Amino acid sequence: MSQSESSTPDKAARRARTQTAGPQAQEHLLKAASELFYEEGVRAVGVDAVVERAGVNKMSLYRQFSSKDELVLAYLDRQDMRFFAYVEASFDKHPGDPAKQLVQYFEDLAVRASAEGYRGCPFVNVAVEFPDASHAARRFVADNKARLMARITTLACETGADDPVALANALGLLIEGVYAASQTYGPGCGPIMAAPRVAAQLIAAACSKAVAAA
Repeated sequence: MSQSESSTPDKAARRARTQTAGPQAQEHLLKAASELFYEEGVRAVGVDAVVERAGVNKMSLYRQFSSKDELVLAYLDRQDMRFFAYVEASFDKHPGDPAKQLVQYFEDLAVRASAEGYRGCPFVNVAVEFPDASHAARRFVADNKARLMARITTLACETGADDPVALANALGLLIEGVYAASQTYGPGCGPIMAAPRVAAQLIAAACSKAVAAA
């Protein structure tokens, strides 16, 4: 086989990468970045790896994202939309019953945290990788967590909890514990499977006065 013949597939691949542009290139890049950043970590993955998996050239990447940091923020934005869609889908299983909505969320989280390939919360993972709290990625994570806590606090208020903020804080701590346990104890571990029961106990204890009054 001649050198020109052996290099033909490489040339074809380069042409395919070169011709991918615009919205299609952006989608390929975000999909590749989402997979790699979640599986291996943001710091460990370079733009070359993202470009290779996306099947585009590096010029296409920099046409869509001015820097790796911008790509990281786009990744976080995509994860954020998916996360809150997942959260609301869980709550929607018990409309009008905030206590069941909160417990259902932990039941769904326990299943999710026990799935093959689960690497924990992507926002926690990014926070660990960026020690500077002023970094844009860390600020994004803080905003994501604040909005989740606000949503949980709203439901805690609707349960009639004696101290809804205290209940929300306890549930928030339990959520973070599930994320950590999935990576330390492993999927399907006892601490993860106990989370829905513990959440139900926290909610019942927090609503003791409301139950007694009823």
